[in-house]
Amino acid sequence: MIRKVRSHITQNEALLFELSSPGKRGYQLPALDVPEVDASAALGAPNARAGIEGFPEVSEVEAIRHFTRLSTWNYAIDLGLYPLGSCTMKYNPRINEMAARVEGLAWAHPYQPEALSQGAMEIMAMMERALVEITGMDAATLQPAAGAHGELTGILLVRALLESRGNPRRKILIPDSAHGTNPATAATAGYAVQNIKSNERGMVDVEALGRVVDEDVAALMVTNPNTLGVFEKDIVQVAGILHAKGAQLYMDGANLNALVGISRPGDFGVDVMHINLHKTFSTPHGGGGPGSGPVTVKKHLEPFLPVPRLTRREGQWTFDYDRPQSLGRVKAFYGNFGVVVRALAYVMAYGGEGLPTATMDAVLNANYIRRKLEPHFDLPQAEPSMHECVFSDARQAARGVRTSDIAKRLIDYGFHPYTVSFPLIVHGAMMIEPTESESKRELDLFVDAMISIAREVEENPDLVLKAPHSTRTARVDEVMAARKPVLRWKP
Repeated sequence: MIRKVRSHITQNEALLFELSSPGKRGYQLPALDVPEVDASAALGAPNARAGIEGFPEVSEVEAIRHFTRLSTWNYAIDLGLYPLGSCTMKYNPRINEMAARVEGLAWAHPYQPEALSQGAMEIMAMMERALVEITGMDAATLQPAAGAHGELTGILLVRALLESRGNPRRKILIPDSAHGTNPATAATAGYAVQNIKSNERGMVDVEALGRVVDEDVAALMVTNPNTLGVFEKDIVQVAGILHAKGAQLYMDGANLNALVGISRPGDFGVDVMHINLHKTFSTPHGGGGPGSGPVTVKKHLEPFLPVPRLTRREGQWTFDYDRPQSLGRVKAFYGNFGVVVRALAYVMAYGGEGLPTATMDAVLNANYIRRKLEPHFDLPQAEPSMHECVFSDARQAARGVRTSDIAKRLIDYGFHPYTVSFPLIVHGAMMIEPTESESKRELDLFVDAMISIAREVEENPDLVLKAPHSTRTARVDEVMAARKPVLRWKP
C-alpha cells in the first residue's frame, strides 16, 4: 500500500523544435535607421557567424512557457529530501545567496587594484582562518575550484614536499572505502596506486597497512568518515605508521559534514586535506554549478602552497608571489570567490556554538533512518554510522529486485533516489545521507516510502521491477543509453 505519496503536476511537453514555426521571433526590433552592412564583407567571412541551421523559431511567450513547464519537472532541494549519500545535498539558506550578490562583491573584478579589493581580501582571509580552525591545520589556500581539484592540489603538495627532500617516491595507498576520485587524483599526480583492503569493521586494516608502508610510499589518501559512513577509529595509529616511514597522511574532506566542530583532522595526524565548501558549508551543489575545494595543511607543507598567498603588510592585504618553493598556480585568479562568500556567511551564521549542533543533527538524522530501516533492509556492517548509512539489497535481491529497481520505485513516491551501488565494497549498496537540513516529518515520509517499497518487493515485485510508473519517460534502457545516446533531435 502506498502511503503519504507526493506528486508534482507534469505535462506532456513537446520539444522546442516541435513548437517551431517558420518566421516566428522571440523579439521585436524597430526598423534599421542606419545603412545595412554585410557582416561577411565588413568583418571577413571567417569572422562572421552564419545562421544556425534548424534553429527553433518560437515566440517569446512560447519560449517562456516551455522552459517554465520544463522547470516543474526538476526535482530540487526546495521540493524535498535529497538522500544522496555520495554528496551532501542540503538546503542552502537564501541569506547566503544574498550575501554573495552584494554589488561590491558580485561585481568585484580580479584585475582591480589591491587597494580597491581590501573588503574581498578580508573575506578570503576570514574564510582561511575559519577553515584552519575547523580542521586543526596551520594554513589554507582557497584556489582549488572543487573537490577533485583540491585532492589533486593536496597530492601535488605532498609531491613537492618529498621532492624537496630528494625523493618524490612512487606510490599512493588508497583504502577500498575511500572517495571514488582518489585513484584518479593519485594517477594524475604521477603516482602508482595501491589498494588497501578494509577489515571486517569497514575500516583501514592497520596490520595490512603496516606491512605495505615503506620508503616508496608517498602518502595514504583516506576518507574519514569513509564511504561506509564509518569513522576510522584507528586514524591516529594510521598516521603514526605513515609518519614513521616519512610518508604523509592526506584526508579527503568530502565527509567533513560529520566532523565540523566535533573533531579536527589536524588533531588526529592529518598532514593535508581538502574541503568541499559546496558540500559542507552551504553553497550551490549539482547541475554543474560552482564548487570550491580549499586545501588546508600543516606547517611543513605551507611553503609549497599555490601562489599568490594572501598576506598582510603595513595594515593592508596584499598578494605575495615571492614563494620560491610554491608548486605554482592551480587556478586562474584566486578561486571561486562567490562560493567563498556563501560559505563564510554559513559559518558566521552558525558560529562556534552552532556548527557542532549542525554536525550532531546530521549524525542524528542518519542514525534515525538507519534504525527505522534496519528491520527491512540488510545492513552490511555493525559499526556506528556517522552522517550517512549504507544498506545493501541482499534481502530484496533474493526476489530479483536490486538497488537500482528500489531507487526507481522511490521516484514514484516523490523522492530523489539515494546513491545507487556505491561504495563498491558493498554489493548492491544503498547509501543514504539525510543531512542536518531535514525535519523528522520529512525523514518519516522517506522511511515510510522505503518500508512500503520493501513490502511491495515481498508482495508484488513486478511493481518495483517496472518502476518508475509516474514519470513522463518510462524506465530507460541504461546500457543502450550509454552505448548509443541520442544527442540531437532530427525532424
